[in-house]
Amino acid sequence: MTAGLTAPAAASAKAYESAGTGSTHRPGQTQSDGCGQQPPVPPGESTRRTLTSGGHERSYLVHLPASYDPGEPQPVVLSFHGHGRTSEYQESLTEMSALDALVVYPQGLTGTDGESAWQGAPYSAEADDVAFTGELLDLLEAQFCVDTSREYAAGKSNGGGFAGLLGCRLSARLAAVAPVSGAFYPQGGPCEPERPVPVLDFHGQQDTTIPYTGDPAKGLPPLQDWLTGWASRENCDAAPETTAPWPNVSRQRWTGCAEGSEVVHYAVSDLGHDWPSTTPNEDSEVPTTFDATPLIWEFFQQHRLEPGA
Repeated sequence: MTAGLTAPAAASAKAYESAGTGSTHRPGQTQSDGCGQQPPVPPGESTRRTLTSGGHERSYLVHLPASYDPGEPQPVVLSFHGHGRTSEYQESLTEMSALDALVVYPQGLTGTDGESAWQGAPYSAEADDVAFTGELLDLLEAQFCVDTSREYAAGKSNGGGFAGLLGCRLSARLAAVAPVSGAFYPQGGPCEPERPVPVLDFHGQQDTTIPYTGDPAKGLPPLQDWLTGWASRENCDAAPETTAPWPNVSRQRWTGCAEGSEVVHYAVSDLGHDWPSTTPNEDSEVPTTFDATPLIWEFFQQHRLEPGA
């Protein structure tokens, strides 16, 4: 898992692979009402749960770390699947259940084309997925010991676009977001966050599903336009720092952003519409030079909501 990673990312990957060793309580943690209660699901397993939101029965897969302590506040990672996929697919694809966090894989409703989807896409169902996400977080905080300053969202494709939409709509609640191969359709509406939200974005330059250079017919923006728009909203420095951590990867990082935020982007020259992985995964049998999941986890651990934010 650590092959090809930079030193900080390799350290993160090592921690990611050895998840379950427990976490250290840090000053400033915000404990949810679920602290001190026995969890409704067994630790170390993935369990299907449901809730009713907007008149729809919604389901999600929740994975509690084996080391879960009901007295120790946990970060929450929401991981949203792509168009036509499932919670189980997203769990297998990302391997996020190995993280030392409460990881939740929500299930999208069936959209207008008969496939599962998330709000913000032209084919999504008539449902308020943003409201569902907020209600899901409320429920998780009530049933589990959650550190409310460390709630995050990631996703792939349509789910990645939705993670970006959540950064716009739930900015007062989410500490950071991480889209992968994100589909940022105009149907998501204007992005007007209440506070700067750190973003980590990944996209393959050989992606023919959500083209890196955009798709005017579908209203999809070029990735660079989406990134600079986000950086501009957060008052970041105009020009990003650009490095090449691997021969096929360009890394851009916008700094100087308001309230300590940042925008980071990995462009992979030979990657298609795939979740980056150094081993074959559900998306592709062809590996690339790094793993997205430990980088996402490292990024999330660097950001949290400040008290009163």
